[in-house]
Amino acid sequence: MESNAELTPEEERLVIRDIAISSQSNTKEGDLFYLITQRWWQHWLDYVNQDLTSMANDGSSSYADYHELAGSSTMRRPSGIDNSDLMYDADSDDYSMRMELHDTLVEGRDYILLPQEVWNQLYLWYGGGPTLVRKVINSGLSQTELAVEVYLLRLQLLLMPKGERAYVRISKKILVEILGDTCLSSVQENGSAEKESTSILVERCKSAAGGSSSAKAGVSRNGSSELGQIVGSPVGEAENNYGASGVSTRGSTGGLTGLINLGNTCFMNSAIQCLVHTPEFARYFREDYKPEINWQNPLGMVGELAIAFGELLRKLWAPGRTPINPRPFKAKLARFAPQFSGYNQHDSQELLAFLLDGLHEDLNRVKHKPYLKSRDADGRPDEEVANEYWANYIARNDSIIVDVCQGQYKSTLVCPVCGKVSVTFDPFMWLSLPLQSTNTRTMTVTVFTSDGSALPTPCTVFVPKHGRCRDLVQAISSACSLKNDERLLLAEVRGNLISRFLEDPLIQLSTIKDDDHLAVYKIPKLVKNTVYLQLVHRREEKESSSGLGWKSYGTPFVSPLSRDDPITRGDVQAIVHTMLSPMLRAENLEPSDLNSTMSGEGSHASHDGCSSEKIADSTASDSAIKEHGRSKIVKESFLPLQLMDENDILVDLTTGEEKAIKLSSSTTSVLVFINWSQILLEKYDTQSLENLPEVLKFGPPTKKSRNEPISLYTCLEAFLREEPLVPEDMWYCPQCKEQRQASKKLDLWRLPEVLVIHLKRFSYNRSMKHKLETYVNFPIHDFDLTNYVAHKNSSKRQLYELYALSNHYGGMGSGHYTAHIKLVDDNRWYNFDDNHVSTINEEDVKSAAAYVLFYRRVKTEDVSVSNGAQSSVGQNHMLLEKQ
Repeated sequence: MESNAELTPEEERLVIRDIAISSQSNTKEGDLFYLITQRWWQHWLDYVNQDLTSMANDGSSSYADYHELAGSSTMRRPSGIDNSDLMYDADSDDYSMRMELHDTLVEGRDYILLPQEVWNQLYLWYGGGPTLVRKVINSGLSQTELAVEVYLLRLQLLLMPKGERAYVRISKKILVEILGDTCLSSVQENGSAEKESTSILVERCKSAAGGSSSAKAGVSRNGSSELGQIVGSPVGEAENNYGASGVSTRGSTGGLTGLINLGNTCFMNSAIQCLVHTPEFARYFREDYKPEINWQNPLGMVGELAIAFGELLRKLWAPGRTPINPRPFKAKLARFAPQFSGYNQHDSQELLAFLLDGLHEDLNRVKHKPYLKSRDADGRPDEEVANEYWANYIARNDSIIVDVCQGQYKSTLVCPVCGKVSVTFDPFMWLSLPLQSTNTRTMTVTVFTSDGSALPTPCTVFVPKHGRCRDLVQAISSACSLKNDERLLLAEVRGNLISRFLEDPLIQLSTIKDDDHLAVYKIPKLVKNTVYLQLVHRREEKESSSGLGWKSYGTPFVSPLSRDDPITRGDVQAIVHTMLSPMLRAENLEPSDLNSTMSGEGSHASHDGCSSEKIADSTASDSAIKEHGRSKIVKESFLPLQLMDENDILVDLTTGEEKAIKLSSSTTSVLVFINWSQILLEKYDTQSLENLPEVLKFGPPTKKSRNEPISLYTCLEAFLREEPLVPEDMWYCPQCKEQRQASKKLDLWRLPEVLVIHLKRFSYNRSMKHKLETYVNFPIHDFDLTNYVAHKNSSKRQLYELYALSNHYGGMGSGHYTAHIKLVDDNRWYNFDDNHVSTINEEDVKSAAAYVLFYRRVKTEDVSVSNGAQSSVGQNHMLLEKQ
């Protein structure tokens, strides 16, 4: 091998890189690794990388210090290897401690482990020492994980009968036999077939009272073994750039270390790997970030979260592949975020959100936040307003998280009454994008008639996804052939009672969830001063303590009444008979009923639902209903009806048919209960009342939906589309001086260096959580957001490249998280599946499991961006709502 005096720094780097790569896959038990001080190693890395860093120097202190030492812009060549700072002072009075490693050394901070071939080459070039060699052993519970045993077991031996002391350093895998007072030892490896004997170093003390009885044993990388534990010292004392040059130590590239699953902690492992492999964070936490910790921030965690994360990041970036146990970090996480305690499965995006926010507060450089109030735009130029909002935000929030992940979007609110426009510019740390690719929503309601013309019938319609109740009513009207003298009354049913009437046509359909139950009632249009008669069904059910009792069931019927017209108990009986007539069993129909206007002929023709067949027209007028109803009452006994009056007293309607019923001027509904006895159920078939379908019944995705991918650009456009606010987020209009349901439009204004995109795969309702298995076709390279940024004064293209993503496989109860990571240094993708790390092809990165995407800005030259270039987002002004 040629002398390094003949090599340039770049050539020297390539030689070591090639040697390291050649030994990467050959590490086995018994191989030798050499300790080298981190201080010298870092100097050498800076020296061989000076050609690279001169082009893109980030101004870090380590580079500046070395340049100053060199006295010029050229990095000086390191002198000979000096490992003396890893060892106790050679002049120590304690002879037993000479040639001993310091007890608290931490790999990656104090020293680096180099494969034998790499050490030999560096020693050939630079010389120095002392030489500190250690062996690779099998470790872990299964004895199948390779690790370098840095700290040997140090035993103090008391030699009898002279009382002298001796110290022995041995591997924890070795059995020691002390033979008499000669202090010779037979060394045998556990499990060795040949029981090979070798000599070990015995240090005899000059004084019987001298020496130390301490013993240290440990396995490199995971910091622990059954014999002891290596305790790390405070974070932030030395920069850790191993791997930055492509040089591998211990036979593997830095950053390829897995995390042990502690039990349903794959969500945490996936999120952590994405964050620690964000290059800006990896560089920051491997430098001295401790001065930036905000110890007094009441919104932070007294720096403890930042320190715990920094320590874990350094372990994951240290050379080697022995999986790290994240238990200390999880314990700290559970302390500050109890929602993540225990061993239940959680959402990786929710954890990422907490970590980004928590790290920001722990590292906020602003120690005393000023009170600042941003003004509304009031016609000022957008750029002026945006810069004002951003300056105010930075004055209170300034951290590495803000530097890397913080963006800004423009929010425009428009009052639907006075037209007042309010523009604000708000920060964001990630974007949560909806996955639905269409603008329509499927909704199922059940149609009831008040004139007895049809049985209750399910009706499925398509409505604008971000529409209002008027859109739903219009769709049902068309599907069910609503007549000119009829209208529809929409109601939400819960617990067999009507919880609310949806009469306001501007109510957002987003307030109606997929697991809600809707009923719509066809009623006469011309009824004035309306009050609604609600017929609530009850049947006998056994109660645990008091025997039988009447319990509500099924779906209420509704019929309109007019306060202007007198109504008697007999009228109520007639109305109820009319509404129930389609449910009369055939054997209970009289011959005259078959030809009457109240026959079941029309009612039974619409069982298949109004989406396929139209509900039959009603032919009975209000007078005919009353007249026919009264004639039936003469022939039949009164129905067991009870009316609840304004004093919540039940009034029996089976007697006194001519007695008038008082309707309060303040009431909007009259409750009438019908008690379905077994005898009555023999006459009527109430099955159509009992199973009110959900608005949207969740089931396995169809083959078609599984095979149709949607574009990430489509998801972004849906996120940016104009939408009305939900009622819970009403906006106070400063011009109207009232709460208004304004429309809202979002636009991207300022994009961060790292753009985190959350794909909203999980939808929630009151009883369960659903997952969308939609395949999103997201770009790995050249994710172009230029036309999606409303700030058009910038001439640079907004290009991003994917470097990490968190995946979720399976369903909600038995799902599993992994991470795909691209190491920028070697331009290769890896799959991080808890403790297992393996290479993957770039084409395998995309899948329907993608959940959280991490993009880095691509440095581009200024390009001409046409002012006329508009995304399809800017031309969509429909009132739409994010899902």
